[in-house]
Amino acid sequence: MPYRRRPKARTVSRAILCVDDLEVSVTRKTMRNMYLRIKLPAGNIEVTAPVRMSDEKIAAFVRERRDWIERQRQTIAEKAVPSSFEWTDERKRLAKANIDAQLPVLLQRWEPVIGRKPTHITLRLMTSRWGSCTPATGRIRLNPQLGLMDQRFLEYVLVHEMTHLWASGHGAEFQRLMDEYLPNWRVLRRDLNREMVWR
Repeated sequence: MPYRRRPKARTVSRAILCVDDLEVSVTRKTMRNMYLRIKLPAGNIEVTAPVRMSDEKIAAFVRERRDWIERQRQTIAEKAVPSSFEWTDERKRLAKANIDAQLPVLLQRWEPVIGRKPTHITLRLMTSRWGSCTPATGRIRLNPQLGLMDQRFLEYVLVHEMTHLWASGHGAEFQRLMDEYLPNWRVLRRDLNREMVWR
């Protein structure tokens, strides 16, 4: 029986799917299997899926691979570190001073809106996160790199972490609150994640 070449998969649609705090580019094609890849240089998440695959199944597919995604993005970020940048004592001091100057104003603005306030805010250099929150203790940690970036990014990350004082995960309730507090948060997240990450 002669060999028959399988028809090349045809692209049917493209869309952006928000999976918790991840922005995923979804391409649906005339194919049977689903594939996930992390695209250089910015670590964008891309999924290729069958035409009839639901958003719910794609989201579950991404969530199951969350740890792998984080590891790949961290590796990309570490390899992308420009050799000309060093965390000198002066840059650390400047970053901390900028954050210390902005935080009181931001907290005064957002605590009444969100209805919760952190018990403690510390700075911690992280290679794969801009911030983190422990809802049980109310403690928030911010990446000091934010002090060397556009002020809107510090505000976004602070609001993001303060929202975790209400919603511990990145599910529907978290997204609903973020939509209420900061309607353009997805744009800010996208722009922030395109920024260079320094060690």
